[in-house]
Amino acid sequence: MILFDSVYMNFGKKTPFADNRKTVLNGIDFHLGKGEILCLLGPSGCGKTTMVNLIMGRLIPSDGTVTVMGERAPYKTVRQKIGYMPQEDALYTDITAVDNLKFFGKMNGMKTEQVRLRADEMLRFGMLEEDARKKVSDFSGGMKRRLSLGIAMMHEPDLLILDEPTVGLDPEHRRRIWMEFERLASSGCTILVTTHVMDEAERCSLIAMLNGGRIIATGSPEQIIKNTGAMDLEDAFLRLGGDCR
Repeated sequence: MILFDSVYMNFGKKTPFADNRKTVLNGIDFHLGKGEILCLLGPSGCGKTTMVNLIMGRLIPSDGTVTVMGERAPYKTVRQKIGYMPQEDALYTDITAVDNLKFFGKMNGMKTEQVRLRADEMLRFGMLEEDARKKVSDFSGGMKRRLSLGIAMMHEPDLLILDEPTVGLDPEHRRRIWMEFERLASSGCTILVTTHVMDEAERCSLIAMLNGGRIIATGSPEQIIKNTGAMDLEDAFLRLGGDCR
């Protein structure tokens, strides 16, 4: 589903007078298969969002290859099979919630009747039925996050890429969302999330811990905790030399 093969990502330039390049990813190798939920776990600036941007084809690696469903960016066929929720809400705030859902559904090739039915489903999922015809500019931050997630899931993609999807949400919304993630994974959807919330990371089938642009540990939460002799994931990360902040 997703394959990183010796991936390096540098930003900046080397000139005859100075080398201003910064290595953000340093030899990343990993594979994510169908129906798995992978959490990228690590401190701010460790490379999580850069990995997400590489998967989405917004960046091309400086060296190595990133393959998604057998294709490299720019994707010819797989783009419409991916649902993406960025860190920052990418919404049209001058139109309503339901119009946002319909617009993005059509952008992903959905038919009119399918768009209508699925938009209603996503509004119910996000508990936004009563706010469906409000302009998004009037939404709270949490409402925008729930709408953004609904847009990512709207076209029932094979792969969900979610960059900190539950930031700003209360425990009940987080619980409902993770129950849905687990249901989707059991039906074959592959999910990659970034999060700083340890109890969410523990619900994932796989963890990839990043620090300094490298993957310092991979495996199930239970495996990583056992292999490090830690009490929990946060303790495991600290024992491996990381910082979960």
